[in-house]
Amino acid sequence: MKYLCLVYLSEAKLAAMSPAEQKALDKDSADYDAQLKQRGVFVAAEALQSVPSAVALRRIDDRLTRTDGPYVETKEHLGGFILIDVRDLEEAVEIASKIPVSRYGGVEVRPIYNFQ
Repeated sequence: MKYLCLVYLSEAKLAAMSPAEQKALDKDSADYDAQLKQRGVFVAAEALQSVPSAVALRRIDDRLTRTDGPYVETKEHLGGFILIDVRDLEEAVEIASKIPVSRYGGVEVRPIYNFQ
C-alpha cells in the first residue's frame, strides 16, 4: 500500500542553519532516500522551494482567487514529501519517524486513496 509522508518544517529553523549544517542535512536526506530504495519501498521524494514562492488558489462562489505565498499563517509549512509503498501503516510510520528533516518540524503520514 502506498503512503505519502508529508514533511512539515520551520523555514526559520532552516534559514538559521549554517551552510555546513544545511549540507549535512541534505546528505542525511539523500542517504535516507538511498536506504529506502535499497529496502524496495521508495517511490518518490522531493523537497519544495521556500514558502514565498508558493501560490494558493481557491474557488469562491465560482470565482478563482489567487494569493501569493501560503494561504494560512502557520509556523510550519509543507517542505516536501516522500512517497513509499509498504505493507501497512505501521511500516509507514516506522519509515516516517526516521526522516532526517523531521528534526525541524513534523511528518504527516497519509494513505494514498485507490480509485479502483
